[in-house]
Amino acid sequence: MKSTANTWLSREEIRALMTPSDLRGWLSVATTWGLIALAFAGLLFAEGHPLAWVVSVTILGGRQLALAILMHECSHGSLFATRGLNEHVGNWLIAAPVWQRLGDYRRHHLMHHAHTSLEGDPDLGLVTPFPTTRWSLARKLLRDLTGIAFLRRTVAELLMDAGVLTYSASTGQQRVVPRPSLGAMLRGLAVNTGPMLLTNFALWGVLAALGHGWLYLGWVLANATTFSLFLRIRSIAEHAVTEASDDPLRHTRTTEAGLLARLTVAPHHVNYHLEHHLLPTVPHYRLERLHQLLWERGASTNATYAKGYLEVLRLASSRRAG
Repeated sequence: MKSTANTWLSREEIRALMTPSDLRGWLSVATTWGLIALAFAGLLFAEGHPLAWVVSVTILGGRQLALAILMHECSHGSLFATRGLNEHVGNWLIAAPVWQRLGDYRRHHLMHHAHTSLEGDPDLGLVTPFPTTRWSLARKLLRDLTGIAFLRRTVAELLMDAGVLTYSASTGQQRVVPRPSLGAMLRGLAVNTGPMLLTNFALWGVLAALGHGWLYLGWVLANATTFSLFLRIRSIAEHAVTEASDDPLRHTRTTEAGLLARLTVAPHHVNYHLEHHLLPTVPHYRLERLHQLLWERGASTNATYAKGYLEVLRLASSRRAG
């Protein structure tokens, strides 16, 4: 039988959990960009020391994923109480800097919620390769860290923005037939790529105005390496090696996350993914409370749960070679 939140929670509790807050939303945005500023400052004060590059690129990749997670919140209308803030802040301060499109992502993601793990789920391509072998997983992670995945993602983004490929936030892009005219492709690039270029130029401009435009290289390097790595690990943790079921306790995983995980692969409580699928419009800043209530009332008995991201990676690479 499909699990629902009503099994464990009262209507009043559900209503309280689902109530967003403009203040909490702004705090999420401010802390994310604050950590980004801190990563740039650390790189500056360390005068580009190699260890500072490693630390800064790690933090920046985690905060780029954090922006993607906040965009996900805006797609559900749950980051801010004010609808306009979800749309405008979600587009310009959250989605565009990491080359995302809020409107298209929302349509894609709601289909994922409607058909999670079943036929029609647009994110199935992210999880069907698993479990795989340790060597296969290692190759995937190596492609992330060496920038190969970034190059592939960049080409796909440009083709989607131009309308040559259909939009997908994960896999499964298809060629558009008939191919758009040159004018249509240029308009698509202007509309879809333009916000990313404007916001990234603004970010570089702020750094350059402070006399340190070279720090922007850290943003690009993070997007090409650690962001790709953290994005993959997060997607594996959420749905890989789970049941094909209509029950959110079985097709989605919650994973324990310590401080390092929260800085990298699990920003903004995204590790409470089972809870998110059970009540999709609960703001991320209330997911931990939702998790506590569910576990106190026995939901953990049938839940798909991992004690950490290393456990998830072991499950994802548990197929024997040969």
